[in-house]
Amino acid sequence: MAFYDSEVEVLIDEARLQARVQELGAQITREYAGRDLTVLGILKGSVYFVTDLTRAIDLPLQVEFMGVSSYQGGTETTGEVRITTDVSKPLAGKDVLVVEDIVDTGLTMQFLLENLRARHPRSIKLATLLEKPARARAKIHIDYKGFVIDDVFVVGYGLDYGEKLRNLPFIGRVKGK
Repeated sequence: MAFYDSEVEVLIDEARLQARVQELGAQITREYAGRDLTVLGILKGSVYFVTDLTRAIDLPLQVEFMGVSSYQGGTETTGEVRITTDVSKPLAGKDVLVVEDIVDTGLTMQFLLENLRARHPRSIKLATLLEKPARARAKIHIDYKGFVIDDVFVVGYGLDYGEKLRNLPFIGRVKGK
């Protein structure tokens, strides 16, 4: 019995998750063919998705990371967005693909996209593994979407509960949450 069996219900299994990441990678490869791409992963939750997605994109690319937080350890957003880690190189003139683990209220992503536009990239597109439209408070255009989920608290594949359960190879729901 795995450590999570009694705590987590599988919603999107590993095979389905990986198949969708491959599909997204192929789509991004086609749409960015012949262009220099900068993939901007949003820490910490997107790390697994960024890793697998960049391996599925058949293009030369650069990877940057940015830390943005509105949760401060809880299960509900505080509404206050903070940049906790910034990129190491300028984004001006670059084709930027922002990679996020989940878009729920959209407030964090709205803040982030406004911040990034002020840096004058050539283009900005958004890829998210999960969208939770029932919680949306800001309209966010998602260019590449893995899955749409119900309003449940999810963990695994980078998503955490109190900084734990990120390492699960699937997306699951914490029982009782």
